[in-house]
Amino acid sequence: MVRRSMFALGIAAIWIGSAAGQDAPPSYQADPTVYKVIFEDQNFRVITATWKKGATDKPHSHPNPFVVYALEDCTVRVHNPDGTARELKNKAGVASAGPLTSSHTAENVGESDCRALLVERK
Repeated sequence: MVRRSMFALGIAAIWIGSAAGQDAPPSYQADPTVYKVIFEDQNFRVITATWKKGATDKPHSHPNPFVVYALEDCTVRVHNPDGTARELKNKAGVASAGPLTSSHTAENVGESDCRALLVERK
């Protein structure tokens, strides 16, 4: 009984977190000065992202599975709504899967502009 209750509470927390994150629009809608859709069909969306040196983008979400491909070496600090932050050191030519995210901002804390490609599955 206790295990079932804990499972139900966990599912409820995930659902509430997902519903709360719906307030943040997807990256390309939230900040078109940083994110630009360069290709889209029924299966995929390809987005270029360019963070100018010292710039922070607007709060946005990543509601679909995606891969990010770094075009340049750079460091981005990701700020979460709960006040936590983490630094991502992007290495040019390296691809990685990004997590589904209900809301965050990204700040370029490096010494130059930062560019990446995001490929989202629809």
